[in-house]
Amino acid sequence: MFLGWIVVLIVDECVALSLGELASRYPTSAGPYYWSFQLAPHSVRTVLSFITGWTWLIGNWTITLSVNFGFASLIAACVAMYHPEFEVEPYQLLLMFYAICIITFFVCAYGNRFLPHVDTFCAAFTALAIFITLICLSVKADVGRNSPSDTLGHFDNSISGWGDFSFFIGILPAAYTFSAIGMISAMAEECGDPAVKLPKAIALCVPVGGIAGLFFIIPICATMPALADILNAPVAQALPYIFQAVMGSPGGGLGLTMLVLIITFFCSISITVAASRCTWAFARDEAIPLSGLWKKVDARAETPIWALALTTVVQMLLGLINLGSSSAFLAFVSVGVISLAVSYAIPICISMWHRRREVNGARWTMGPKIGWPVNAVAVLWIAFETVLFSMPQVLPVDEITMNYAIVVFVGFMALSALWYGVYARKVYKGPPESDGLAAE
Repeated sequence: MFLGWIVVLIVDECVALSLGELASRYPTSAGPYYWSFQLAPHSVRTVLSFITGWTWLIGNWTITLSVNFGFASLIAACVAMYHPEFEVEPYQLLLMFYAICIITFFVCAYGNRFLPHVDTFCAAFTALAIFITLICLSVKADVGRNSPSDTLGHFDNSISGWGDFSFFIGILPAAYTFSAIGMISAMAEECGDPAVKLPKAIALCVPVGGIAGLFFIIPICATMPALADILNAPVAQALPYIFQAVMGSPGGGLGLTMLVLIITFFCSISITVAASRCTWAFARDEAIPLSGLWKKVDARAETPIWALALTTVVQMLLGLINLGSSSAFLAFVSVGVISLAVSYAIPICISMWHRRREVNGARWTMGPKIGWPVNAVAVLWIAFETVLFSMPQVLPVDEITMNYAIVVFVGFMALSALWYGVYARKVYKGPPESDGLAAE
């Protein structure tokens, strides 16, 4: 966890810096698909923009889905602390997930003016929660303390079947943590001076979140119980089980898990808002079915409420997959990361193809000497990351452990291609110059 976190911080910061330049040059809520449209050759830019846009939209929807479903799983794991015999049924988990989606919808729909204050409170609360967790785990350590070498460098290569390659499989949680950094661009039209503030926000989220994360990860690695025990954690949620074991009681475990649940709720709100803005922007450009409805903005709530509703309904429909197959649902988690990563890579590659001509003139830029190697690392990491999130976590592979992420991703893209061929090619002309939410 420690070494993997460091590796991901380095490579994902290259992605963040690359996206920051593009966001500075073209600060718009359309994000990657607007960048692709502006950078690509005229003959192919509409198609490339459409592909990027649908990849971007799918990534926004599925990554939001994964956060909210993970939230529901954490709640179920809290119940299991006091009732070890409790085994959550798929329909029960689905109902918890639906409740979270509905609550988040109403908060985002009618609390828009308070969201900046919520973000500020969330930042302060997260720092406090990390400090409390660090102190509690370090002092209590009820199952003992691991050596420094085990804390910082140990990994068990015998569990997954991947051998030493399991190190790379093990960095997937860290990569997932920073997968949504580009979604910040969806808020471009709701902040002042976005050409400077937007890239700063994107570039700083990795080091700030990364340093804070170290104060959370290290005490967990130093005090956690044996991996064999953690693998049997209720609802497959390791964190509540670790907290309960280290604190020595369900009450202590629940107390620390509650801090994580509150942070997750804030995350659910912010990522749902970003996904709804992405949906609104793509609908504004006539790229999705019934665009006229989804691009409407509620004047009183100052929110694209129909786009928010669509984002919520899509999540709830996709959540039904978990009733039939938990491995199929896990594919959506991977699809979220893959889709977002691919949508980042397309405009970065186009920019490099044009020798970074556009981004070198942005108000916030790395310049040609630093920009080239940073862009190269970003693209190589995205390619490798896409492979990693397509691989099964355990060998040998069967119908349960199979990773269906690529199948789901290709399926989504096939549907978008069908929509483009049947209708969208007649109306989608690429994203126009953005006038912002207020103008709508």
